[in-house]
Amino acid sequence: MRRDTNTAGGGPRGRCARRTPRLAGRLRDRGLPRRGAAVRIAALRGRETWQVEEAPVPSIGPDEVLVRVVASGVCASELEPWLTGPPAGEARYLGHEVSGVVAEIGADVTAPAVGDRVGVWVTERGFAEYVAVRAAYCFPAGDGPLDEALAEPIACSVNAVEAADVRLGDDVVIVGAGFMGNLVHKLAALRGPRHLIVADARADALERAARLGATRTVDVTKESLPDVVRSLTGGRGADITFECTGTQRALTVCGDTTRMSGKIAIVGFHQGADRTIPLAYWNWMAFTVVNAHFRDLAVIMRGMSVGMRLLAGGVLSMDGLVSHRFPLDEIDAAFATLRGKPEGFVKAVVTFPDV
Repeated sequence: MRRDTNTAGGGPRGRCARRTPRLAGRLRDRGLPRRGAAVRIAALRGRETWQVEEAPVPSIGPDEVLVRVVASGVCASELEPWLTGPPAGEARYLGHEVSGVVAEIGADVTAPAVGDRVGVWVTERGFAEYVAVRAAYCFPAGDGPLDEALAEPIACSVNAVEAADVRLGDDVVIVGAGFMGNLVHKLAALRGPRHLIVADARADALERAARLGATRTVDVTKESLPDVVRSLTGGRGADITFECTGTQRALTVCGDTTRMSGKIAIVGFHQGADRTIPLAYWNWMAFTVVNAHFRDLAVIMRGMSVGMRLLAGGVLSMDGLVSHRFPLDEIDAAFATLRGKPEGFVKAVVTFPDV
């Protein structure tokens, strides 16, 4: 069941200020804007403080397109920049999980066409009404809800599952049943594992994992994940364990659930404090450690292409994974919701009218 909300469960509100109350010169219907017109963009101006400002319509080159943004996902990797803010007097323009409709194409572009629904690859400035992007970085979104066609996290999950090389009959553990854990779950299931065991500390997350088809869910506040895994695998352990939380505790337990010569795939975003592992034990166990983060653009593009084909073809469903939606003026509430993770939270997106 889809849960939409425009509040942040007690998080701060009213801190996302409009710098200009009336945006003169901007077309009201959000069709193709006039050159020289203004569009709205969220600028991070301080700790936990966004301002919605005016900016020129992005210009496009001959191999680029202008995309009218319909949705921009709030990524966990953006939480720390929001909490700390930019240096005094500076601004940051976040947003990299973008979907929308092509509004204009460059002179050399043959595809996509104006009016096409796409998920796109951008690295910043995605919390805006329009983004400029190379045509090669646009992928058909199909006929489903555009606010679920988030090409970047889908690509990350596709690449993680492919790098870990889940095979028919594998015993797979997923530690963390949040948004990325759910995507990994859905994609790993397509490869035919014998057991797909999902662990989390939140009852609602485990209920969702069960609905997605987990063969066993484990509440780590009540059960020992390693004991459950061993009981289901004849004492061997998992062939592959996906770490999907970005925490020290989850990383540590991965070594206790994985069989000798098995694989540990690190999907979680481990930034800030350093992590520690019992390297002598991991070395003795001959684990293959898969860093499921990708910086090679060709790999990212392939992951997007595969993932968006699965989405457009109905093989991958995002139904229920976008739980909270906020208009641009409530972007601080979107980030506060990500931080607080109220019951039922999976993913927050900033949305724009799909006219």
